[in-house]
Amino acid sequence: MKTIGKQCLTFLKGFLVLNIIWLIFSYWMDTAVVPSPFKVYGNFVTVFSDGIFLHIYYSLRRIFIGLALSLIIGIPTGILMAYSEKANSFLYPLVYFGYPVPKTALLPIAMLLWGMRDGSKIAIIFFIIVFQVIVSVRDSVVNIDNSLYQTVISSGGGRFQIIRHITLPAILPQLFTSIRVSLGTAVSILIFIEGYGTGYGMGYYILDAWSRINYIQMYMGILVISFVGFALFVSADILIRSLCPWLKGNELQ
Repeated sequence: MKTIGKQCLTFLKGFLVLNIIWLIFSYWMDTAVVPSPFKVYGNFVTVFSDGIFLHIYYSLRRIFIGLALSLIIGIPTGILMAYSEKANSFLYPLVYFGYPVPKTALLPIAMLLWGMRDGSKIAIIFFIIVFQVIVSVRDSVVNIDNSLYQTVISSGGGRFQIIRHITLPAILPQLFTSIRVSLGTAVSILIFIEGYGTGYGMGYYILDAWSRINYIQMYMGILVISFVGFALFVSADILIRSLCPWLKGNELQ
């Protein structure tokens, strides 16, 4: 909990510095495009009447479905690649090629295949996260000390016991690190993928305000999506500390 508190304090410090820079920049530019933070915070209560929680719900639903699908497919695939040379020789070139491809470039194809509603948006989030999951799981399993396997085998453990007591605990730290990075990327691309074929979501909320030249509301949406991203980051930290109590704080940075 001390580490979580430290992260929150760091976030607040950064948030304060950013607001100071924002304030100076708004007075220097003297334009409606960069309103004063005082104007934005003074109207912040209006986000609740705008149904901001509904927009947050739709965005988080898309992210969590994409994350769930990524874990369901990515974890077994990563384990299979680590334990099977044939599977690795076949799948690794596909992962190696697909990993660096900008996933937002696939949005037109995703919309053609899965429509302009949630399907295409979840697909892009899935493609962003699944490669991170596969690579982190594969690398974690490959780096497991062979002596740990011998300990379980000599105790009469089978394949299930090896995966449960050796493989899964070994992959969790790096897996969650990858998930934290992927969640940040997923939140950042919401403004792009939710700009098409939907009426709800944080990305839609920001783009809709921008299209109506309502810059105050646009900045409020940016602030909200930033807080949502930070909340997801902290939630991932709390979860990994509950699942991996043996890790020290500096191993989770």
